[in-house]
Amino acid sequence: MIDTPPGVGEAIDDLELLRRYHELGDREARRLLIERMLPLVRTLARRYANRGESLEDLEQVGCVGLIKAVDRFDLSRELRFSTFAVPTILGEIKRHFRDRTWSVRVSRGIQELNARVTREADRLAVRLGRSPTIAELAVATSSTEEAVLEAMQGAQAYSTIPLEEPIGEDGEPVSKLGAMDTGFDRADERIELSRGLDVLAPRERTIVALRFFAGLTQREIAVRVGISQMHVSRLLRRSLEEMSAELGRELNEEAA
Repeated sequence: MIDTPPGVGEAIDDLELLRRYHELGDREARRLLIERMLPLVRTLARRYANRGESLEDLEQVGCVGLIKAVDRFDLSRELRFSTFAVPTILGEIKRHFRDRTWSVRVSRGIQELNARVTREADRLAVRLGRSPTIAELAVATSSTEEAVLEAMQGAQAYSTIPLEEPIGEDGEPVSKLGAMDTGFDRADERIELSRGLDVLAPRERTIVALRFFAGLTQREIAVRVGISQMHVSRLLRRSLEEMSAELGRELNEEAA
């Protein structure tokens, strides 16, 4: 390792420190560069504060990205180190949110779409002065209404309560509040329901899901979908009739 005189580190530019490290194996040059770039890591980490992760943890994750940037930098590309370091640090922080903070593992596609939906929802809310509809979010994210709903539902997997965390006045952990799962008895009903939903057009299926699964009122659905409340009522009635007819037809075929 080449000794660096006291006070000289600040006078050496980033590329020279990188050259000393990569070509001469100077670990002290590597340390000096990492310390010099720590304020950049803190600045980038603050962009993602208040999203369920402590700033200290995000800074540590950002430091991992900084170290990777130092070790992977290619001197032959003739780039400023910060030009390479910033996306590497941000990529590490974003990967941390995608892979570490989701309590229940969901597909990468749903996670990324959820991030886009959240971002576009905030942007549209400011521009429109109201909450955007599912249809508007679908257009803004170049997706379908069903995919947007799936991404919003997937967001529920972002945070859960640990089984041993005390809740309620008696401080009982969640693990002691278990009960017999009666949902198994309704498995056949859910299968039949899915068959009925399959006969509906995408918009009608979305409206049925919002009404009977999300528990929204017809007025709230009208705002989400972007149609009148009376239209929602007609579509719900027609959808239920179509589902009933389809399920009745299948029962008759099975009986025959």
